[in-house]
Amino acid sequence: MSDTKPNQKSLTSYYRWHAQIYDLTRWAFLFGRRKLIHRAASQVVMPERILEIGCGTGKNLVELAECFPKAQIIGLDLSQDMLDRARPKLQRYGSRVGLMHQAYEAPIAIGAKFDLIVFSYSLSMINPGYDKVLDICKQDLSDRGTVAIVDFHESRWDWFRRWMGVNHVRMEGQVLEHLRTRFQPLICQVHHGYGDLWRYLLYIGR
Repeated sequence: MSDTKPNQKSLTSYYRWHAQIYDLTRWAFLFGRRKLIHRAASQVVMPERILEIGCGTGKNLVELAECFPKAQIIGLDLSQDMLDRARPKLQRYGSRVGLMHQAYEAPIAIGAKFDLIVFSYSLSMINPGYDKVLDICKQDLSDRGTVAIVDFHESRWDWFRRWMGVNHVRMEGQVLEHLRTRFQPLICQVHHGYGDLWRYLLYIGR
């Protein structure tokens, strides 16, 4: 995945500043994050190990820790600045919730694989390379493993897609296309944000 290195550097720089305002601003348009985790809880029975790719400031990790109180959870992110924001939120869970600072370029499961892997508004920002990330995800999933994804899907407005591109987001329906070729869907829904300014995807599959 060497072709993703420029994108990684750009994202790291982007989040160096955005980490400071992330929790204050993202609630206004990163819809469906809590719903995804609770829908996953209805599909995954007692997961032992959970991985979130692009865990950011840890909002989803807290929700996962509360929904799955017996699971070991790892949050992985490319941005150290985002992980620094996440760490204080997770102290109450002790060693049950851990953080990894790295890109997701190879499987990370050692021994036991993951029963649930979560992507929350991260795949649409991995350009290029999101398709390779999904292949790595399949290798990290256990035999009963489930993938849970919420992400930007598409917009019919050219100006909005261009603006989201400035913020490193590609939203041309590309994520769903690749999910369908790799996982059997349990839940596949497309929802509208702010009327029909954009659409976002909620997907759970095996």
